This record gives sequence, C-alpha cells and structure tokens, in this order.
Amino acid sequence: MGRLFGTDGVRGLANRDVTAELALDLSVAAAHVLGSRGEFAGHRPRAVVGRDPRASGEFLSAAVAAGLASAGVDVLNVGVLPTPAVAHLTAALGVDIGVVLSASHNPMPDNGIKFLARGGHKLDDELEDAIEQRLREDWERPVGAAVGRIRSDTGRAGEQYVEHLVSTLGHDLTGLRVAVDCANGAASEVGPAALREAGADVVVINASPDGRNINEACGSTHPEQLQAAVVASGADLGVAFDGDADRCLAVDHTGALVDGDQIMGVLALDLRERGLLAHDTLVVTVMSNLGLRLAMQAAGVRTVETGVGDRYVLEAMRAGGYNLGGEQSGHVILADHATTGDGALTALQLAARVAATGQKLSELAAVVRRLPQTLINVPGVDKARAGSDEHVAAAVADAEAVLGTTGRVLLRSSGTEPLVRVMVEAATQDDADRVAGGLAEVVRARLAL
Repeated sequence: MGRLFGTDGVRGLANRDVTAELALDLSVAAAHVLGSRGEFAGHRPRAVVGRDPRASGEFLSAAVAAGLASAGVDVLNVGVLPTPAVAHLTAALGVDIGVVLSASHNPMPDNGIKFLARGGHKLDDELEDAIEQRLREDWERPVGAAVGRIRSDTGRAGEQYVEHLVSTLGHDLTGLRVAVDCANGAASEVGPAALREAGADVVVINASPDGRNINEACGSTHPEQLQAAVVASGADLGVAFDGDADRCLAVDHTGALVDGDQIMGVLALDLRERGLLAHDTLVVTVMSNLGLRLAMQAAGVRTVETGVGDRYVLEAMRAGGYNLGGEQSGHVILADHATTGDGALTALQLAARVAATGQKLSELAAVVRRLPQTLINVPGVDKARAGSDEHVAAAVADAEAVLGTTGRVLLRSSGTEPLVRVMVEAATQDDADRVAGGLAEVVRARLAL
C-alpha cells in the first residue's frame, strides 16, 4: 500500500477514498502526534478548520471538527475560505492546528485534507508519516470538561483575511479595472472584496459556488472565460484563482495568458528594484520554463530549483532565507506575507506593480521570453514505474539528444493524480509537440495498467 499523504495532503474521490471516517481518524491521529511531541504543553489546544465550497466538504469538515474535539482540541470552524486564509488565521490566531478540506484545482467529486502546524506551515513528510502510523490506534479518550468545543465563525475570519491582504500593499489600485475569475471556489467572496478594498474597479465572474460547480470550465485551469471577460470589459488585467485560491494566473489587457513563471519574474524584479528580494534569489521548480531562468540571470537574480510542489518550494525558501518562490501553475509564495501560495495576495501584488509603474501587464511580463513548452498528462498508467522502466528511460535519453542545448525534457509522476506528466521545451512549438507526443506514446505503451 502506498503512502497516504501526497505532495499536498490526502486527496482522492470524496466518500470513496476520502471518507468521513478517514477524516475523523486522521484528525484524531494528528492531535495525538502533535500532543505527544509537546505542541500542546501548558495550554488547551486549539484548531482552525476551513474548506472550499464542494458539497463533500460539508460532511468532511464536520468529521474533522468531531475528531479534533473528541481528542480534546477546541475548534473554530471558519467555513468556506481559501487555503491561504486558513494558513494565515492559524498563524494570526496562534492556534495549534489548521485543517483545510479541499482538492484545490481537481474536479468537484474529489476532495482532500491538508494539515497545518502552528504558524500556518504545512506539515513535513516525517510528521505526516507519524500521523499515518497512528491511524485508528487505541487511545484514552478525554471526558467531561476535557473534550474539545466547536464554534462557528460569524464572518470575522474572512474580514480579517481581507484586511491582511490589503495591508501588504505599498501602492493602491485606484484607476485599475481588474477582472477576476473565482472558479466558483473558496475565494468567491474574499478575492473580489480584497481587490475592491484596495481601490480597484472589479469585474467578477464565476463567483456563485453551489457545491457542484467548483473549477467547472473556469478558474486558473480554464482561463478562456477570463480572457474573454478582460477584453469585453476593457479591463487592465485579469486574475484567475483555482478552487482553494492558492494559485493565481493572470491575463493582460489583450486577453493573453500570463502564467506563474511570468508572474514570478514580474514580482522578482519588483522586489529587487525595491531592495526587498532576499539574497537576490527566486526559488522555482523543475517545471519552470527555461525562459524564466534566463531572464532572471540577465537581471542579476539567482534561481534555486526544487522538486514539484509548493511545499518543497517553501522548504527551500525557509532553509535559505528566501522570500519569493513558486510554480508555473500559479502557486506563488510571498514569504514576507504568507506561509503558502496565495492567489489573492499574488493578484494584489501583481496589480499593484501595474499601478505603480504605469506599464501594461503585457510589457511587464515580456521580460520572461518563454521557450515553447508542451505538457501532456498520460492517465491510466502505473506512475510508480515511471522512473524505473528501461524503455521509458531510453526514450527520454533519445529525446534529450535530439533537443541538445535548445530544450529539455521532464518526465514525472503526479503527486496528486493517477497519471504521468511529460513536459518538453524546445526551440519551436512543433519540436516540443512532436517530442512530447512521442514520449507520451512510449509512456502509455510501457506503463499501461
């Protein structure tokens, strides 16, 4: 049996893989592990629990709250809020545990469970393994006044998060029109509210979550609606979140997509110009386009590379004392203001750069000249064998020989979905498409289930 925790918590089909029983048991185990390590010493433990709008999040968050309370932890249930909002509140309120019920950008039937330690940081692998080992272990239950209490937030948590977001800005957004696609997700209220509070004229789409429509042909994974809305409304730029709003992609005034690599490039140069980019370094993953690295090199910014997953970006940032990093997918971590990727924070900072410079986003993003890139997801394969099959390895080596110094190949197993990702960068889009397509066929044939 594989490891229960992936790169972003426990995730799977809700009520099949991620059940109420599992949510309750994991919460009890998490309380036990943290308690046994002295995290609750000298005080009554507290937790914050939040979720995205998926229907399954209703019963899963109830199960998490029940599990924590049964282990003697007082719970504040903040309802529907972005993952970074829960992380912020975990730190700001000084609680011991944060829990988010969300499958982020995944389709609505999925859901997931993410645990946050005191300070709002994701748990490291060792702690997650310890929690998994303690699942369904016999324990002495607290009784009487020792059981935890559960209370529901009345809306103050969302207001506090918006106040925090706006407080990070050094320049307001007065005069900017910003279109925002909320993906019918967790930021449907707080995302537009923060932009308005900062002074922007805001055009909102896909901000009517009904428990079923999260990420449905909208948001950062489907930016087409936003691209059309930006052009139709004459917006200066657009921003798109995913379901739990820890990602942000952007659209310039012409409707052209601005991805996470370009956003990081814009923000890195902004921070460096203001003397605020720690160690003049940007942390990226192996998925970031070679064009970003070349642009940063030309600007005197060093790049540090990690594996895929914002948790690994954050680990490298904390280890090196860096304050900016992220992923091409739009996870951008601004460590001076957040402990995880934060879509709304990224949107505000990007818009503020546009407002402060008076330049169009298209001009700012042009600093990153992306190499043509093709990414193919290959489902229905045994992703565990992706790194060990000799024929796949030989195909990758052949592709790298063909590309030479003009491109690169990356083949990796998804940490959150049952598939293998094939990514190719090349001098032309035709070359990238052709090489990626050939590799995908080899993966499909060799690793078929």
